Amino acid sequence: MSFAPQIKIPATYMRGGTSKGVFFKLEDLPVAAQQPGNIRDQLLLRVIGSPDPYGKQIDGMGGASSSTSKTVILSKSQQPDHDVDYLFGQVAIDRAFVDWSGNCGNLTAGVGSFAISNGLVDPSRIPENGICTVRIWQVNIQKTIIAHVPIVNGQVQELGDFELDGVTFPAAEVQIEFLDPADDDAEGGAMFPTGNLVDQLVVPDYGTFEVTFINAGIPTIFLNAEDLGYQGTELQEDINSDPAALSKFETIRAHGALRMGLIADISEAAQRQHTPKIAFVAPPKTYLSSGGKQITEADSDVLVRALSMGKLHHAMMGTVAVSIGTAAAIPGTLVNLAAGGGEREAVRFGHPSGTLRVGAQAIQENGEWKVKKAIMSRSARVLMEGWVRVPADVLAE
Repeated sequence: MSFAPQIKIPATYMRGGTSKGVFFKLEDLPVAAQQPGNIRDQLLLRVIGSPDPYGKQIDGMGGASSSTSKTVILSKSQQPDHDVDYLFGQVAIDRAFVDWSGNCGNLTAGVGSFAISNGLVDPSRIPENGICTVRIWQVNIQKTIIAHVPIVNGQVQELGDFELDGVTFPAAEVQIEFLDPADDDAEGGAMFPTGNLVDQLVVPDYGTFEVTFINAGIPTIFLNAEDLGYQGTELQEDINSDPAALSKFETIRAHGALRMGLIADISEAAQRQHTPKIAFVAPPKTYLSSGGKQITEADSDVLVRALSMGKLHHAMMGTVAVSIGTAAAIPGTLVNLAAGGGEREAVRFGHPSGTLRVGAQAIQENGEWKVKKAIMSRSARVLMEGWVRVPADVLAE
């Protein structure tokens, strides 16, 4: 019996924010995978090590969590006044499925750095020392993101003293601006797809919940922790070790997706794991973070716990941070009310690994809320670069 040889593909393994992923230049992919479709999905699944019934991704680059089962494809931008086109693929762990329905805000922090280091940004726009402003077109959500990347001696500065809760070591700060983050033209319609800041969501077998549906950064469903029987101080194992709780969250998420107009039938939710996200909020309390750091009541304005790909996230997804900042800035949403209500241009929220500050400016135009941009700081670092190897038969139809 003969077996197909392995092929090798140029790739970079990067941490961005509290996530890790495999980054590719579009032109470096095999020709058959340079277009969307089954072959591209097969390739990325094999790179990451999915589907894996053991849930470990041992035979691939994935880290067996939603934060580490990620892929990025970058190319010179086809959009005017942009440097790089950024396409994100969230790879399922136990299923043969790549979700292209949303962005990864954490890995966005690595996009600017990769683009500069790999010739996707015009050299004339890169200072010898200072800040390089990289204009990113996020292909999945059709939005502009600006990354402010520090440069020293013409090279990307990766190390520094910026500390990000959920990341062990400090690094250089990368400020990210999400321009016009509300997905007004996306599936589900306006920033508040039902037209309401708070809705009643009926979930068969579980009851009725107060929710805020919002399309900003990424479609997100916010609930009150108290309504779910939680404090808002929960860590990963408190949720992820409880199959009944995970099933309940997924059922709520599916019915929320239907109300948001993201799916036409409840059965479609299983094939749309990346979006919408689901999160619960609570007023500030003192708790011990997953790293053993005490977060006092005074350290945050609101507590938020969010689930990604069916599990509680160890920190916070960057895109949901945008949703949190946007919702907090708009009086009357569940996030805003949990943070004490009123108008605000920034919020510091507590998550399982610590705290994070995100800013957003909201204005009301013709009775509708608009957010021009949301801002937060992340960091990024190259962990490994070279080639990733996969069996050649992944390129077969």
